[in-house]
Amino acid sequence: MLTFCSPAQQAHAPALELVNGTAEDHAETPARLANMLAQMAAVREPADFGLAAIHAVHDPAYVAFLQSAHGAWLAAGRAGDAIGYAFPVRGRRALDLERIDGKLGQYGFDTVTPIAAGTWEAAHGAAQSAISAAEALASGEARHSFALCRPPGHHAGADYFGGYCYLNNAAIAARAAAAKGLGPVAVLDVDYHHGNGTQDIFWEDGRVFFASIHADPRTDFPYFWGHADERGAGAGEGTTFNQPLPRGTGWAAYEGALGRALDAIARFGARTLIVSYGADTFAEDPIAQFALTTGDMRAMGARIATLGLPTIIVMEGGYNVAALGRNVAAFIAGLEGT
Repeated sequence: MLTFCSPAQQAHAPALELVNGTAEDHAETPARLANMLAQMAAVREPADFGLAAIHAVHDPAYVAFLQSAHGAWLAAGRAGDAIGYAFPVRGRRALDLERIDGKLGQYGFDTVTPIAAGTWEAAHGAAQSAISAAEALASGEARHSFALCRPPGHHAGADYFGGYCYLNNAAIAARAAAAKGLGPVAVLDVDYHHGNGTQDIFWEDGRVFFASIHADPRTDFPYFWGHADERGAGAGEGTTFNQPLPRGTGWAAYEGALGRALDAIARFGARTLIVSYGADTFAEDPIAQFALTTGDMRAMGARIATLGLPTIIVMEGGYNVAALGRNVAAFIAGLEGT
């Protein structure tokens, strides 16, 4: 399996997140990437494909905001990481706001996703890893590829960030693969948290099937997306398939949900699979509540491999840093049959 990762992905190092009324050390740290890289036999630095594939998913004004946000924060006389404090409850609309405070609320949806000095460089590098992984399949160089992305991406929408995510790497890989003639494409999200950004991006796009297995949003982040009755709209009606599961879910129940998702992807007729892989389904993850083991990660990869599709794995969450690398390695081994 070809693995892609940019050195720039280490540059994103926010200090704090504001959660449950408390300033806590940020959970999405550069140590996550270092632990995963230690398990990888060989890693390629991605090519820089510029912004075209990013703009195929994300609004250019939003991308320009990400590029300039931290500089604007410092220019406003602030120190440290940029964090918003005012968010619209409803009726988001295009506005030409001037102050960085307003823009952070205009484009962000939480207080756990600061924009730090190296955030744009890291997010851009992660997106290039995803694009390179798609290019590897399109060229025939690989049947399976791994975009070792960090920061993650599946909570980022076309024009918003949140949930530690800034650019939606899975959506970028899906659009890049489709543009190379690899469609129809399906995205399978197996992170503990629902991939709300991916769902929003493809909500009305019948060319991409989105299936997600995740913690019930009645109890877990991101709360406002990922309910079972969300199925897409317009041309995309019926191409969103959410399976929310209760806290404490172990492999027996999870495997059943995975089988239903894979059956739905097969019925859709996907020719290429994007897996948004989050290792935060692990029983010892500090911010999640499923009960999967490292052995279950291998079983998950093997079960996904039964689809027999060219596959791009895009890394999402997983916050037990000590266990992260071995969980990722187990998943890849299962997918590869090694």
